[in-house]
Amino acid sequence: MLLPLDLSAFPSRSYLINCIRAENFEKKDDAALKQPLRRPISYFFRLFFTPSYLIKESLMKLSKTIFALTTLTLAFFLVACGSSGKKDAANKDATSSKTVKARSLEEIKKSGKLRIAVFSDKKPFGYVDNDGHYQGYDIYLGDQLAKDLGVKPEYVPVDAANRAEYLIANKVDITLANFTVTDERKKQVDFALPYMKVSLGVVSPKNAVITKPEQLEGKTLIITKGTTAETYFEKNYPKIKLQKYDQYSDAYQALLDGRGDAFSTDNTEVLAWALENKGFEVGITSLGDPDTIAPAVQKGNTELLNYINDEIKKLGQENFFHKAYEKTLHPTYGDAAKADDLVVEGGEVN
Repeated sequence: MLLPLDLSAFPSRSYLINCIRAENFEKKDDAALKQPLRRPISYFFRLFFTPSYLIKESLMKLSKTIFALTTLTLAFFLVACGSSGKKDAANKDATSSKTVKARSLEEIKKSGKLRIAVFSDKKPFGYVDNDGHYQGYDIYLGDQLAKDLGVKPEYVPVDAANRAEYLIANKVDITLANFTVTDERKKQVDFALPYMKVSLGVVSPKNAVITKPEQLEGKTLIITKGTTAETYFEKNYPKIKLQKYDQYSDAYQALLDGRGDAFSTDNTEVLAWALENKGFEVGITSLGDPDTIAPAVQKGNTELLNYINDEIKKLGQENFFHKAYEKTLHPTYGDAAKADDLVVEGGEVN
């Protein structure tokens, strides 16, 4: 049985139309909607008595409003993320330069490992052989330092440009990556006594040998980032175009491919490379002031520094570094070099 409905209880048609048009949504008198009528029935009659074109118009307005709100929300989200990203990047840059305290000798002993930064692509000083093992002159010393400390060596591959950074960030305890001692680097790390002496050399194709730096003006010289060669040529020969690489292997490959006219780094390295790569010659065997190569530790890590210095002095009495030369360098250099021209025993440069 259907009950009679009192239509006077419903909101007026004009009121419903005004509501749908959204012209008075903010100010409308909602008293009629508060009358004792169930809301589902009220909404049904609103929809029933409203022309279809008004419903369509309202829906279009609603869709535009939703689109605008969505766009604003998305824009706000992107700006917020962008700001957050910039802050994160800034924080990362800021923290990357901060010093993380180095491990003490006791902590190193407890860990059972001495973390040593070395090259993985710089034969015969630091490289990985076909069996995946580290080999070379620097490795020979690293093995001994770890052994005498009663721990195992853990070799960490580095590029020339991040040797100091790894010490500062406490990613390694010692750097043995053929690290040339310079005044600029002394501001970042502490160097132990030297175990090798070098100067810069330049290797180039035999059919276009470079015998003096002036020949490179207007030409391209390949160098590795973060090396003494980079600093030397930028300071003394600004007219030479430098082509820079992060990895030594990439730099040598660039020379092989003809992307540059010559390559410069320590004379010990270019000499070894030229002996293994026919068609290339070290036309400049010594350039600039002679330098020394030494182990490095985080600045202020006196305890570890003293241990290394004591080791170098003790090993010097055993002629350790000449033995290391015969074991690791002589197979490469042969008669092209002499041990006394490269090796430093006991930290004393002759």
